[in-house]
Amino acid sequence: MRTAGCDVGSLTAKAVILDDRRVVAHAVAKSRAHPGDSARRVMAAALGEARCELDALDAIVATGYGRDKIDFVHATRSEIACHAKGARHLVPSARMILDIGGQDCKAILLDAGGAVDRFVTNDKCAAGTGRFLEVMAQVLDLSLEELGTLGRRGRHPVNLASTCTVWAQADVIRFVNDSVPAEDIAAGVCTAMAQRTAVLVNALGTVKNLCMTGGVAKNQGVVKALEAQLGVRIKPIRKLDPQLTGALGAALYARERAKEGSR
Repeated sequence: MRTAGCDVGSLTAKAVILDDRRVVAHAVAKSRAHPGDSARRVMAAALGEARCELDALDAIVATGYGRDKIDFVHATRSEIACHAKGARHLVPSARMILDIGGQDCKAILLDAGGAVDRFVTNDKCAAGTGRFLEVMAQVLDLSLEELGTLGRRGRHPVNLASTCTVWAQADVIRFVNDSVPAEDIAAGVCTAMAQRTAVLVNALGTVKNLCMTGGVAKNQGVVKALEAQLGVRIKPIRKLDPQLTGALGAALYARERAKEGSR
């Protein structure tokens, strides 16, 4: 049984193809203006890796903000549900999930069986999202990977007083002009990010068995700062790129749909 999940976000589109419950192909591509175009592009890349045709898939489920604009899927599910399902598949002990996307951030609390209990989101401001990191990395003339590496090394993080991305950007420019070491500025950026996202996590109650999904989960500077902010160790996702967690969850929902249809 082969199924697929397609997650079209504001900045990237992701696809995962499963053979039963085993990942056999995946792809990530920059999102285009039309979600349908993004979905077809990333799915074509994943199908090429899996060496199969779209018609050979038993079921396809879409998620992400563009899920309702994709014409080749059999069903859609919310990002909350898909990240929860994908995270529990990769980290079975997970009870809380922090998903930091390009333009939003979600904290999700799971019950003992892995179902979504409660969630909170920040989707009204770039602060606490991947876009915040992108803006700061551009000011520092760094890649996102370099920002995370430097942020992990910083010993004296600067303080970004404003919660607004625009004013925080002005702070970073001032620190650069004052010749503050790049690693301390990067550490300050990562700390500011951690402070913003920790508010969402703490809103769900006692923090336990937390894992991160989304591209920012690969930023070790943010992970380190968030662990310090929350006083917990974040459970790492090692079996798959954490950016693919939503697409994996969608593919797992597609598998359930295909199994039901075969009965």
